[in-house]
Amino acid sequence: MNEAPTITSNHTSGVSRIAAMLQLLQDSVPIQRRVVRSGDVVYQVGQQFNCLYVVSSGFFKMVNLSGEGREQVVSLHFKGDWMGLDGIAEGQYGCDAIAMDTGEVWAIRYDALIQAAVRTPALLTAMHGAMSRELVRDHDSMLSLCSQPADARVAGFLRYWADALDQRGLRTDQFTLRMTRAEIGNYLGMTLETVSRALSRLARGDVIRFVEKGRRDIHIPRVEALTSFIRNVSTPAVGAEAVH
Repeated sequence: MNEAPTITSNHTSGVSRIAAMLQLLQDSVPIQRRVVRSGDVVYQVGQQFNCLYVVSSGFFKMVNLSGEGREQVVSLHFKGDWMGLDGIAEGQYGCDAIAMDTGEVWAIRYDALIQAAVRTPALLTAMHGAMSRELVRDHDSMLSLCSQPADARVAGFLRYWADALDQRGLRTDQFTLRMTRAEIGNYLGMTLETVSRALSRLARGDVIRFVEKGRRDIHIPRVEALTSFIRNVSTPAVGAEAVH
């Protein structure tokens, strides 16, 4: 048996880690590939769990219903991310997984994955790594929602998107947001108007630039400027923009 690719080194770049993980899956376990387009549902909340899904390309959002019955975007997934991990414990998926553009997702039967992991322990390591990264993202997201003013949250969202693209070897200076202002507000816990005002302030400060009239194409001259902006607007403990 060939030695499994190493995917856990702290020095391995995001691009290399994702490529190695995808190759490991292709070499070790049966995969069902599915091409999706914007709006396609991969799985739905309450559906019986039997597969984990790995993003081969494209962008996906996890949507749940709030206590008031409103749709709530709870997480985003990019190339190399695993989806459906929340279904392991209860035997059913806890969210709707929806494509945000054209892409490809791999379905992997959970029982086949566990059986293959006996022969190739790196598979289990890959799944545990995905779980850990998801926990870290959820923790960071909660800290942001609880402690940062609105402008910092929007800038942080753009920085998160740019970092996700960078880890996948994609350009970060210009990209198309796959979410509407309303969806971004839903995800960040603020109104559409607050998101729009925050983006306008970022543009006036030349931290970002809008490329097209549709204002979904974003140009970021320096990604580091987003970090500086977040630090500057987060310094005051209380500010008018902290209210949303």
